[in-house]
Amino acid sequence: MSTLNVKVAAIEQVTPLIKHFTFVNEDGSLLPAFSGGSHVVVAMEAEGRTYRNAYSLMGSPAETEAYHISVRKQENSRGGSVFMHENVTVGMSMKITQPVNLFALSKLGHKHILIAGGIGITPFMSQIEDLKMMGARFELHYAFRAYQHAAFVNELTEKCGDSLHCYADSQGDRLDLNELLSSQPLGTHVYVCGPAPMVVAVLETARTLGWPESSIHNEEFTSPPVGLPFKVQLAKSGIEVNVPGEMSMLEAIEAAGLQPEYLCRGGVCGRCELNVLENDGGIEHNDHFLSESEKASCRKIMPCVSRTKGKHLVLDL
Repeated sequence: MSTLNVKVAAIEQVTPLIKHFTFVNEDGSLLPAFSGGSHVVVAMEAEGRTYRNAYSLMGSPAETEAYHISVRKQENSRGGSVFMHENVTVGMSMKITQPVNLFALSKLGHKHILIAGGIGITPFMSQIEDLKMMGARFELHYAFRAYQHAAFVNELTEKCGDSLHCYADSQGDRLDLNELLSSQPLGTHVYVCGPAPMVVAVLETARTLGWPESSIHNEEFTSPPVGLPFKVQLAKSGIEVNVPGEMSMLEAIEAAGLQPEYLCRGGVCGRCELNVLENDGGIEHNDHFLSESEKASCRKIMPCVSRTKGKHLVLDL
């Protein structure tokens, strides 16, 4: 993917675990236009390797003097979120990809229900700006552990007014998905981003209530899990790559000098999909793109987040 050279213009500690970063173009020009729900992939050079993580753009799509992202420091981070929190400083030069939107608003929606959990609030920050410019009807339902961990609540209260509904787990608040999704007018679209259990619950509830698939939207980037080391043979390239336990297969292939295609690096877009020619122990699928039958066949894999359960894998690359 083509990249942009940016500079860190500001860093703000939003909650104990979340930092907000502002990027500006290194040459001082405007950054490329984007739409609500877009993300960029940030490259981080650390200890001889490159981490690349996807983060949602949060600012107004009408204002491209700067890009805004927020990063939650993950307890079991492989290094990316820790690097952003502990190593990135104001004035630092970084590389990011051009914006990509895999979580776009439906222009045909008569009403929009946005459901966010924790750091999953980030893509909705730009979507709300788009919805307000469109004059569209929307509700934002934002669930979090406690108000001290609720990023951007004050800003959202100003922007959304009565359209904002907050649910603090520490206060016993609960979002009744069945009640919410069963009472919406025809033509409503629902969007969810947050922890996997929340995403699954929203999708299952909407489908059970008969919502059409075209009206259900979700975003859930998966971080590559840590696993056992293995070797991957790239049939077309004629090379064999060692994949350490703490590195994704995509990262290891890139470190070997190849440049496979990708858009999200989180198991969502399907762009990095590869055909499996041989594997000796089954596949640990962690993506949200392949169908259950495709996963069961073990003939396809998303190298950004998935791994072999064995010691050796042959791919058509």
